[in-house]
Amino acid sequence: MTNKIALWIEPKNIVGALGKIAGKIAGFNGNILYIEQFERAGRMWLYVEIETDEPDKQKTAEKFEILITGLKELDVVLSVENVSSFSEIYGKRIIVIGGGALVAAVANGAISEADRHNIRGERISVDTIPVIGEYEIAEAVRGVARLPRAKTVILAGSLMGGEISKAVEEVKKCGITVISLNMAGSVPDHADLVVTDPIQAGVMAVMDVASTAKFTIDKLKSKKRVF
Repeated sequence: MTNKIALWIEPKNIVGALGKIAGKIAGFNGNILYIEQFERAGRMWLYVEIETDEPDKQKTAEKFEILITGLKELDVVLSVENVSSFSEIYGKRIIVIGGGALVAAVANGAISEADRHNIRGERISVDTIPVIGEYEIAEAVRGVARLPRAKTVILAGSLMGGEISKAVEEVKKCGITVISLNMAGSVPDHADLVVTDPIQAGVMAVMDVASTAKFTIDKLKSKKRVF
């Protein structure tokens, strides 16, 4: 048991339910790290990750058990389950955006490399979205900064620039690494790394975020940035 916990809660679909749940968590000095609420099959669900500053593992476990019991006693809660966190299941995320064929090629490299690291205990997942259009791609890039656990975005296309380049600079300020295929347009000038081969781009993206690999893009920035 660590000082973090993930809970899968079914609340009643009524006004104030989320407030009562958050209040109960705060009452146990729990800090909400991540929360998501959505509807599925006519029922409301709440996924929440909580941490506590209690350093003792045994006391932490006891504290969380008391919290779960307290949540179950709320009149707005139907069920509470202690689950594995998304970080433990899906881990770090690589996001691939761009034209369908090139997105598929990048994903091929990324998934193949992720498999090598995941079988050794790492957790890396690859998300893709084939999309065209300057505005649409720019919005997709900006959205990466709002995705939990996203580490790197790979732009796969033949021509990208303008608003997309602005979006690249914005997400870089949020700590997102940007890899671009070697393409026409201004995006390669703004990316952290430019790779000609789409499969290699996927491989290098995974190696960069994997704790089981020694390669990092930071080692290349002051040397060779285009491959």
